[in-house]
Amino acid sequence: MSSTEATTATTTVAAPTVVPVALGKRGYDILIGPGLIDGAGEELARRFPGSRYAIITDETVAEHHLDRLTGSMTDAGLDFTTVELTAGEGSKSFPVFESAIDCVLSARLERGDLLIALGGGVIGDLVGFVAGVVRRGMRFVQMPTTLLAQVDSSVGGKTGINTRHGKNLVGVFHQPSLVLADTSALDTLAPRDFRAGYAEVAKYGLIDDPAFFAWLEANWRDVFSGGPGRIEAIATACRAKAHVVKIDEKETGPRALLNLGHTFGHALEAVTHYDGTRLVHGEGVAIGMALAHEFSVHMNLCSPDDAARVKAHLEAVGLPTRLQDVPGGVGTAEELMQAIYQDKKVKRGRLTFILTRGVGKSFIADDVAPDVVKAFLGEKLRG
Repeated sequence: MSSTEATTATTTVAAPTVVPVALGKRGYDILIGPGLIDGAGEELARRFPGSRYAIITDETVAEHHLDRLTGSMTDAGLDFTTVELTAGEGSKSFPVFESAIDCVLSARLERGDLLIALGGGVIGDLVGFVAGVVRRGMRFVQMPTTLLAQVDSSVGGKTGINTRHGKNLVGVFHQPSLVLADTSALDTLAPRDFRAGYAEVAKYGLIDDPAFFAWLEANWRDVFSGGPGRIEAIATACRAKAHVVKIDEKETGPRALLNLGHTFGHALEAVTHYDGTRLVHGEGVAIGMALAHEFSVHMNLCSPDDAARVKAHLEAVGLPTRLQDVPGGVGTAEELMQAIYQDKKVKRGRLTFILTRGVGKSFIADDVAPDVVKAFLGEKLRG
């Protein structure tokens, strides 16, 4: 099925690729393929008979995909209400969180009913948090419409909102009951947003799968153009994340590896005040991964050639890799350090970074000396 066919209203949906997340009673399937939003009603009716739903989305996503979803659910005879929020990182806030809870309670959804997160990472994180606390825990379905959400934030049960102190500092672990990753939805993304999501795809190769990173170097154009490589890349990323979540659901050990590039990246988002016109999450991760490899070189852990290879690939696909690539600057080394200290991996004031011994050889480095990090950032800020 072509992407054009997949975006038309139809009940004929190609058989999706299925990636199971094996968490016992909390386990669920990730379905990956084109046209899944169009077939969502039938899928939901089969898996969750008798349930009612609240679809929570944002205005931008609603314009592209809400009619497809509501049409499918209406055809399947499902009872649902819809909630449209303001698009953007600003919605991951206490006021919007409270507003979304009020909408769910006003709709009189019961504990056994389901919320549907239709959107990117912001909607997925917010709705998952709402589901995690309303009536002490409701079920929810992730329907990620961005590449970043399909390969990362929709899988694994991390939910949350931001505060003035940093990103995702308030939230809960709450696993979805189903993930529907409609790859045809990615055709509506702006090129910048698709590139930003690709940073999270590349991350899985850089953590522990050098063969996948090499495959991406050879096939990234097919991923971007929507060829067969797109589904293969998304499925590979989801399998990698599902494996890590299975062995470390609450991020007490190896799951922290999934934060490769994120300590630097989250700090960059914080110092730019989550201004999506200057920097979006995936761009922060791209710069963060380049910095993590360069910092590993600085620490005599990694070959300069490996760091250069990572940087070259990210730049080839159009992603930023330097602090100077952020419009308006990122402040001082001291300001970046203050943001880094708010990272969730900090333990008793000690810094934890995901560093690397080469492509696909990442590891958790505890107790990294702050003065070494600050000196490295100062060097990078000077160019």
